Amino acid sequence: MTPLTALWLPILVSAVFVFFASSIIHMVLKWHDADVRPLPDEAAFGNAVRPLGLPPGDYMIPRAKSTADMKSPEFLEKMRNGPVMLMTVMRNGQVSMGRSLGLWFVYLIVVSYFAAYIASRALAPGANYLEVFRFAGATAFIAYAVGLWQMWIWYHRSLGATIRSTIDGLIYALLTAGTFGWLWPS
Repeated sequence: MTPLTALWLPILVSAVFVFFASSIIHMVLKWHDADVRPLPDEAAFGNAVRPLGLPPGDYMIPRAKSTADMKSPEFLEKMRNGPVMLMTVMRNGQVSMGRSLGLWFVYLIVVSYFAAYIASRALAPGANYLEVFRFAGATAFIAYAVGLWQMWIWYHRSLGATIRSTIDGLIYALLTAGTFGWLWPS
């Protein structure tokens, strides 16, 4: 067993490496540009929903009030006629990249902390690089990628976006694993 206090360096360094890798993936490679598509007539849609004054949150249309309501002819007709959609309404105005990037970095530290926790419970100081790599990498992969598939299963998120994000998660996990293997205390 390795004390968690001995792992502060790999926790922080792996978070920094993943932060830079994610910045390259999203801002330079831009392979996530296809994750969301524009509406065919964005102006008409915006003009139609703007008067509703929807507060920020997640919405579903049509939305049944109960399991029994899901079986009603009225609800089934709404489903048949469409549109059937899930949408997230965000606050109006410019998206704060500073806030989002700050929260992302905190998330990266949390993931690295859990990778450190699990590896530290299983491995002693001086553990073999590959053993550290396996524990930290598997934990980081689960945190970065496995939960994304719930969104594809339940909310019909794009399969392509889910696969691309899973590949991102694999890259982040490999960086985390390599950093922990490299900086594991002897």
